[in-house]
Amino acid sequence: MAKVVPGRFTARMEGPFVVFIIGMRVNRLWAFHKWVPVATAMGGMLKELYEHPELGFLGNSSHMNLREVTQIQYWRSYEDLEKYARNSHNHLTAWKKFNQSIGSDGTVGIFHETYLVDAGKYECLYGNMPVWGLAKAGEHLPAVGMRETARRRLGGQNEPAVPTPPQ
Repeated sequence: MAKVVPGRFTARMEGPFVVFIIGMRVNRLWAFHKWVPVATAMGGMLKELYEHPELGFLGNSSHMNLREVTQIQYWRSYEDLEKYARNSHNHLTAWKKFNQSIGSDGTVGIFHETYLVDAGKYECLYGNMPVWGLAKAGEHLPAVGMRETARRRLGGQNEPAVPTPPQ
């Protein structure tokens, strides 16, 4: 289990980056033979990405519930993400197997969302959390001074003083 870091923290990334959310949804729980290969395909891709930082992958967080597995991934650029999707043997093999085994039969759903984030156009806060998300992919910093509030993290210089909560 990841170590909890007490206190308030934020994250910093140098320059623009990409947030890529990808996942699958099991639509027919008892069709194990259909969804298990889809669920396990991501493992090989993540291993490849972590072993080859030159591909532009910065990090990820995984999330599961009864029917869905979701990855929030951070990439250096859209070009890196697209190049990986179009050229990785692991990705192309998984995509081909998915289309051959499942296609549009409805047993398994897949999804992805891509967000291009300009430098400084994001903010995040982690309170009493392990190093997570963007802080895991970038730099984990104390949320103090100019990083103390959401407005300041987004570059707001003239923010009114924040009242101190009663003790």
